[in-house]
Amino acid sequence: MSLSTERGGLRLPSAARGAEGLTASPGQVLELHEAAPRVLTLDLTRDANDIWDRIRRGFGMPDLDTELVAEQQLFYLNRPGFLKKVFERGGRYLYHIVDELERRGMPTELALLPMVESSYNPMAYSRARASGLWQFIPSTGRNYNLTQDKWVDERRDVIASTSAALDYLQTIYEMHGDWHLALASYNWGEGAVGRAVQRNLADGRSTEYSSLRMPDETRNYVPKLQALKNIVAQPELFHLELPYVPNTRHFVTVSAPAGIDLATAAKYAEMPLDEFIALNPGYNRPAIAQADSLVVPVDRAERFRLRLAEQEGSGKQWRTYEMQRGDTLVSVAQNFGLSVNELHQINGLDARSRVSPGYTLLVPDGIDPDGALAASRLIPRAAAADRSTIPPPAPPKVGKKSVKQGLQKKGNAKSATKKSSSGMPKRAVSGAQKSSGKTTGKNPKPAQSKIRTR
Repeated sequence: MSLSTERGGLRLPSAARGAEGLTASPGQVLELHEAAPRVLTLDLTRDANDIWDRIRRGFGMPDLDTELVAEQQLFYLNRPGFLKKVFERGGRYLYHIVDELERRGMPTELALLPMVESSYNPMAYSRARASGLWQFIPSTGRNYNLTQDKWVDERRDVIASTSAALDYLQTIYEMHGDWHLALASYNWGEGAVGRAVQRNLADGRSTEYSSLRMPDETRNYVPKLQALKNIVAQPELFHLELPYVPNTRHFVTVSAPAGIDLATAAKYAEMPLDEFIALNPGYNRPAIAQADSLVVPVDRAERFRLRLAEQEGSGKQWRTYEMQRGDTLVSVAQNFGLSVNELHQINGLDARSRVSPGYTLLVPDGIDPDGALAASRLIPRAAAADRSTIPPPAPPKVGKKSVKQGLQKKGNAKSATKKSSSGMPKRAVSGAQKSSGKTTGKNPKPAQSKIRTR
């Protein structure tokens, strides 16, 4: 057997060789005398042992074998505590994600993508305003029908965002016919990837992912996913034990009445508040204003339903109050037994917020507000803030000199306007107009760049 690197008769991929610190010149054989570890193999005649076993069975993407993969793999392997924590956190969501992938016939490696995007944290919120497990920016979220208002942000909702992310991934895979290019598009935008492919075609170069010119974040994006795939594929090869995640449904949805707060719901589900919110992270307010559904563990669903029914009959709930002419936040807070700060906190307001008649507030009706206040502290402040109530900054005062300078700038801009071949002025094209169209098979949707500064 002619192998450049061996370990007990097993050839390691280059990424694994990097992780083991093994290097060899072509034709060289390294003799290792330690006992070879047992390496997991797939037996498709039996049921999956756990969710990781099930994920391995559905791997379907071509492997990427580059030095960048080796670097990313070393990064993860040098942080075993981080890997363990993140894989455990992902255990809440993996069965649902894998189930959806298999239903659509998509590669199960994609179940690891939220680790690259958000470390399986549905509350993750980036400086580019990307949110949730799958890190949708607001515009792409709207394109894929993810509601974003002062009550909910479905980019954080586990079920809604997973469905939207897989719709998006299917669309860009069909566009490129290549999973590596689809993933690059998910990070960078399909228009940007399409232009990079066209540049390489024009130069007579390969259009494979590794050959494209792209930002560093996108260049490292697929290697990160490949590194995780390598680790999950053969954890024992890297002396790593994945946390046990059973291959069983973790949660179900239960219809919930309007007026219940998340803290009360967590108590009914017999769960710590933070764990309950991790299953129900899409709410921007600590109580449900309209009848909706809540996600609870499978084994607690029946008791949860019974307790919800009891809650409905108690007459204690949260409700909405529409501001009337003459109302102030101070007067409303007093009427409902709250401080102004508590009213702000529950409704995502702050000292700059200005509300007018007709604005809807969430208020307690015979119920202790302490639980809702605790829940509101676990909702991302950046996402929960109701910016529609905050007046824009006042325009700067303009003196005579600045007016004159402004007119000069306007004249210069006008003289710089070019004519098109039709003789009409050719104005600058906005970024949104530049991006190419994308479709999901139903309605055309503008391409959106997902690249973010982390």
